[in-house]
Amino acid sequence: MGASVAAAVIAAKEREVAERFREAGATSPMLARTIQDVGVRSNVAFRRLRRHEAIREASPGLFYLDEPVWIAVRRARRRLALAVMAIVLVIGVGTALGLLRWR
Repeated sequence: MGASVAAAVIAAKEREVAERFREAGATSPMLARTIQDVGVRSNVAFRRLRRHEAIREASPGLFYLDEPVWIAVRRARRRLALAVMAIVLVIGVGTALGLLRWR
């Protein structure tokens, strides 16, 4: 359960970073800003978004939010979470049915 809490916290921080870029108007290479101008730090959330290329460097030290990539990252995570929940549900139902047979 601790891992899921940590993942939720990181996801929330990533959403906050993306929102800060949106609010600063840094949503294209021409509108790129420094992280200081946007009001974020180079923390875990920022580095993860960089690794996923949702935050891109237009030129040295100037970054912007690549909205289509950010949307795709969120969709992929949502699909993964749904798949994991479906697997857990199937395992749970299978276990319950198995226990009922043994009675």
